[in-house]
Amino acid sequence: MSNERVNPFADIDLPTFTTKTHAQKPVDKTAIDQIAHDQNFPSRQAIKKEAEVPIIRKRRAYITGRSRQLNFKATSQTAERFYAMADKRGVKLCELLELALDALEKQ
Repeated sequence: MSNERVNPFADIDLPTFTTKTHAQKPVDKTAIDQIAHDQNFPSRQAIKKEAEVPIIRKRRAYITGRSRQLNFKATSQTAERFYAMADKRGVKLCELLELALDALEKQ
């Protein structure tokens, strides 16, 4: 037995194929748009929806000496309540969190 693989397609005579090239005339974009409109072909362009206006908040970057980052997920309502409380009291977000933790520890 030899280690050489046998080619199962060795004795098959395959025809060679060639491609036909046709010189195509450029088509006018307005003609394409008209045909698409006449055939009710939907556009591939994204549908512009009225986007919700994002709430733009003032920047809350302060130099405070706090170096640890604390990330957590909250509902939109909770986040809005938190920002509103900080704005109402005129404190930074981290200070509001500290006040809340102090109040919980006192209970």
